[in-house]
Amino acid sequence: MLVLRSAAASPFARKVRIVASALVLDDRIEILAADTSDPEDSLRRENPLGKIPALILENGETVFDSAVIVEYLDWLAGGGKVIPSEPQGRFRTLTRQSLADGICDAAVLLRYENLWREPPQRSAKWIAYQNEKIARALAAFEAEPPEELSDAGTIALACALGYLDARFEGAWRADHPRLVAWLDVFSDATPSFEATRFRG
Repeated sequence: MLVLRSAAASPFARKVRIVASALVLDDRIEILAADTSDPEDSLRRENPLGKIPALILENGETVFDSAVIVEYLDWLAGGGKVIPSEPQGRFRTLTRQSLADGICDAAVLLRYENLWREPPQRSAKWIAYQNEKIARALAAFEAEPPEELSDAGTIALACALGYLDARFEGAWRADHPRLVAWLDVFSDATPSFEATRFRG
């Protein structure tokens, strides 16, 4: 049995879980919660960075981060499933995944800034810098919403939008109607998207 060290709110862990479902591998993966702030959590031995998600293989080795886990799961399922084998599709999918993951990176940093710093210590310049990354990435996706619904790039995008909904009250929706429509279609076509929704 594979073990996924995870946290319910993590968009990166959610991406892995949806990929596992799309590849019909979810029954081979045990989800084990990790506390990234706890120095006693074994996560820091499994991934020296102390970050989630981390996938512990049956031989005890650990695979991380989420993009590498997705590639591993695709390989485990026979390859070419959520990451196309042919070069043009492959690199388009991986680039979209990277852009969507970048939205999540910036959004998580904004979340930490608000959680861990008192208001006088928060950097308006840093907050604006992260918000600008998110805005540019969303604009790129809004200009050309993906047609695919079940590759690594589009699953990552759905998880990024879901995280913005959960942590930032869906403020992105007002200026991105094409992405809103795309996410509705994705959600309808992907039961695991609703099943993995963070409710906290």
